[in-house]
Amino acid sequence: MDDDAPDEVFAELRARPLGGWAVAQIAAGTGLAIYAMWAGVLQPGFRKVPLRLQVPYIPASKAQVDNVMTLLRGRKGGLVDLGSGDGRIILEAHRQGFSPAVGYELNPWLVRLARFHAWRAGHRGKVSYRREDLWKVDLTECKNITVFLAPSVLSLLQQKLQAELADDAVVVAGRFPFPDWTPCRIEGQGVDRAWAYSMQAQRQNTMKNDKLTVSDSDPNSGLTKEKGST
Repeated sequence: MDDDAPDEVFAELRARPLGGWAVAQIAAGTGLAIYAMWAGVLQPGFRKVPLRLQVPYIPASKAQVDNVMTLLRGRKGGLVDLGSGDGRIILEAHRQGFSPAVGYELNPWLVRLARFHAWRAGHRGKVSYRREDLWKVDLTECKNITVFLAPSVLSLLQQKLQAELADDAVVVAGRFPFPDWTPCRIEGQGVDRAWAYSMQAQRQNTMKNDKLTVSDSDPNSGLTKEKGST
């Protein structure tokens, strides 16, 4: 697979210059030292999140947002962004006709920042940002899912999505691909790349792989008993 390795993508992200507004948003998203102390010491729920599942906040670039929306072109209905950060994916989804457009984010500072962006863009009340744990969100009715999450999270999220989403659902991942899934379409290059996954195709691939695994592990598979043998 010729996709960028996580370490290479992180290196490219670190090398990208950040403007003053981006730095301010990251500061707001991380909540400065006050939020770090509050989350780590006073908020028990935050401490229960394993370190490998805590995703650093990095604002999505315009190219990343455009690539995600390109992969969703022609789709209709609602859209859910898991780990919605500052809310820019949801805002763009709303502009392109997805309704309802809902973002789920655990960090309260980012939820407030997203709502501020919606207010400033004149879309207050037209989009929704909810402070909820993405692992507890019921996705059974969702048809369009977007995620900008770390590889360690994506490897676990695969199971939830495959268990809850219908066959006609499409999942689009930005910045990092799902480690065990095969994309149906890819848009963009490098750190701006996005991957689209058809749940129907992914479910069929999983079933085929499961059958092959069972066949390979069965010592009697492919063997026939000769007539008259005991």
